[in-house]
Amino acid sequence: MLIARLLIALLPVVLLGASASAGAAAERQSDPMRFFEGRTESLSTIKLIMRKPYKSRTLGQGEIADGVLSLVQHVHEDGKAPYDRKWRMRQVGPGRFTGSMTEATGPVLAEEVGGRYRFRFKMKGNLSIEQWLIPLPGGTTARSKVSIRKFGMTVGRSEGTVRKL
Repeated sequence: MLIARLLIALLPVVLLGASASAGAAAERQSDPMRFFEGRTESLSTIKLIMRKPYKSRTLGQGEIADGVLSLVQHVHEDGKAPYDRKWRMRQVGPGRFTGSMTEATGPVLAEEVGGRYRFRFKMKGNLSIEQWLIPLPGGTTARSKVSIRKFGMTVGRSEGTVRKL
């Protein structure tokens, strides 16, 4: 169950690198958090080792104040009660971000790598999460790929999309 929540936790962050409009490439480079202002939706399929794949849908509401993105996500997973996840992220340098997330056991680190965004953080149960957000043409959608590791072994994966509503 913890691993499943970990995968879902990564999906909202995925769109950090996408901008709100196709003409905003320069703004995306300087402030990709703007994508999460307002409403977003994440849809994904999560596959954990020795378990049947399941679907996840996350609805987010974000705002930026004093350079800090505050994002609240309502998470709906197959067969589970809905719950809220809260993020706080800020830019700390060119292409570098840091912050917190309610399910992370330490800081959330994000960096731009070749126009894509890599997020890394730890969760309970000695889990290490790595999520890649790949902005798609048009600036309103991004692909998300998540890898969950425990003691260096991959124990789960997730793929999905995040879009600005």
